[in-house]
Amino acid sequence: MDTQPTALVVMAHHRADSLTAALARRAADRLDAAGYRVDFLDLHREGFDPRNRVEDEPDYGNREKRYSDEVHGYAEPLLAADLVAIVFPVWWFGLPALLKGWIDRVWNYGLTYGRREKPMAGKRILWLGLAGLAEDDPDSALTRALLDGALRRGIAEFCDVTEVHTQALFDTEAKGLEGAARERHYAALFARADDAVGKLLAG
Repeated sequence: MDTQPTALVVMAHHRADSLTAALARRAADRLDAAGYRVDFLDLHREGFDPRNRVEDEPDYGNREKRYSDEVHGYAEPLLAADLVAIVFPVWWFGLPALLKGWIDRVWNYGLTYGRREKPMAGKRILWLGLAGLAEDDPDSALTRALLDGALRRGIAEFCDVTEVHTQALFDTEAKGLEGAARERHYAALFARADDAVGKLLAG
């Protein structure tokens, strides 16, 4: 029997050379080094379709409805994972359509919540959001509200996950910084991301 713990890292960005991609790969490497078997889900590279469809919509007249094979295929690594790290850019103070569609289609009734079992209970989740605005911008509160409200309470805790970690990284474009100052800024962002993954591992 395989007792190796498992982790799922989800990346939601269309650019493989983005900071989002770099931090997602770094998280996967950290989890692998900690002894986890890591599934890495690059939603863009996978060609994931975020659009919902009738076959993947709950039918409350048929609570045992089975969704499409595609949705069940994406649900399997989520349900198998002990730890889940979701790395994404914050756009318009919300989720990229790709990630929102993954949640809408895969975090579905009977798969992650709503029937007799609690399949997500006992998991630990990290939401790592990258925002372009400065941390001291008055609107940065909207990014924190996304992480703490919609993602931690509205999604993870609704699906019976009680160990939820959130981390917002601000000024991810390092506006106005050059040379050594820019390097120090990005080193600090990587350190904060590393710290968030460390907390996920620690529980």
